[in-house]
Amino acid sequence: MMIRTLLALAAFTITAAAQNIRAGIIGLDTSHAVAFTKTCNTDPQKPEVMGLRIVAAYAQGSKDIESSTKRVPEYIEQVKKLGVEIVPTIDELLDKVDVVFLESNDGRPHLEQLLPCLEAHKPVFIDKPIAGTLVDAIKIFDAAKKTGIPIFSSSSLRFGKATQAVRGGSIGKVKTAETGSPAGLEEHHPDLFWYGIHGVESLYTIMGTGCQSVKRGKTADGMITVTGTWEGGRTGTFTERKGYGGKAVGEKGEDTEVGKYEGYDPLLFSIAHFFRTGVMPVTPEETLEIYAFMEAADESKRRNGAEVSLKEVMDKALAEARK
Repeated sequence: MMIRTLLALAAFTITAAAQNIRAGIIGLDTSHAVAFTKTCNTDPQKPEVMGLRIVAAYAQGSKDIESSTKRVPEYIEQVKKLGVEIVPTIDELLDKVDVVFLESNDGRPHLEQLLPCLEAHKPVFIDKPIAGTLVDAIKIFDAAKKTGIPIFSSSSLRFGKATQAVRGGSIGKVKTAETGSPAGLEEHHPDLFWYGIHGVESLYTIMGTGCQSVKRGKTADGMITVTGTWEGGRTGTFTERKGYGGKAVGEKGEDTEVGKYEGYDPLLFSIAHFFRTGVMPVTPEETLEIYAFMEAADESKRRNGAEVSLKEVMDKALAEARK
């Protein structure tokens, strides 16, 4: 099994080195799928995606979220005009591609949709939310680790220039930070999984891992606010807001703006590099902690704003995922 996986990855690396990468999309119920296709399939290609073409798509994403399902016919037509073949099954898609964008807007089917990709030895980018539960997120990374196939997941907000600069140490170690984004809810997902993930991803990009506990509350105008306490007494807060943004204060004392939305291309360029190299730009450990943070925020809500340990939430999810 491991030998076959290594041989498959070696063959993929040769293809990637030649910059001739055929990509497929699973799920045409998000604007991300169309945006990625436009950048990859429009000539002349941008240097960052040179040779990466989206050649096929399996349209089915969510089956019971109207805001997603109603988009599918329109998005099918848009990507077809960009040279994408629509196929009836995931298996047929996998026969035509080297790598996969898992774009279903609904996180719940991601585990089921991912497994045949791993079995076919296809590296996968999984768009947000990575799953519908923290338990499934753990199962996703466990399956990828078992097969040795690289995957990663991220919001586009991670790759804003100022956010990345702070991540790289421009203001020293961040002591306090506040980020925000819209946080529209979807009844089948924990509250922040659906859209609040954008602001939470920004928060983690600048704070890093190591959050110990969270408390959830509301602002004076009824918006969600979640404050996390990191190792060493550092604090990071996500606040629901109409737009995207935030501020960070580091050891050097700077009060720096972070968390701005700068389009989908910065994320796509990172995905293209991942497809070429197999190097994950976000570790599984960080992604899982992000989702534990959001799950703990829901648990804090259930406990009327009490402080909730991320370890408690993660230990419970690990036990369920691996029983």
